[in-house]
Parts: sequence; structure tokens; C-alpha cells
Amino acid sequence: MGAGIAAGLAALGAGIGDGLIVAAAMNNISRQPERTKEIKSLMFIGIGLAEALAIISIVISFMIM
Repeated sequence: MGAGIAAGLAALGAGIGDGLIVAAAMNNISRQPERTKEIKSLMFIGIGLAEALAIISIVISFMIM
């Protein structure tokens, strides 16, 4: 049961983190449209790191099971 809760919280945290990353990127793109390409590439790197952390935590929670 604990592993299921941990996996759910990891997914929830990743979803919240992705939302915050995209919101910050859109805010910065609206302020500096000339740097859109750079901001988008940094946004995708941040999303990738947030998702990787979620996947690692889900794997660890299943290993604990």
C-alpha cells in the first residue's frame, strides 16, 4: 500500500512540476519573444529532469514493495 501511495505522490509531484515549468517558460516567452528558442530548449530540459525524477521515485517505490 505504501508503494502505491509513493508512486501516486511521485506522479502528482511531476505533474505539478511540469505545470510550473511550462507556466514559467510561457511567462518568459511573453516577456522576451526573441529568446523563444532558447527558453523552449531549457523548458524541455527541465521537464525531462522532472519526469526522470518521478520515474526514478516510482521505480524505487516498487523496489521497496
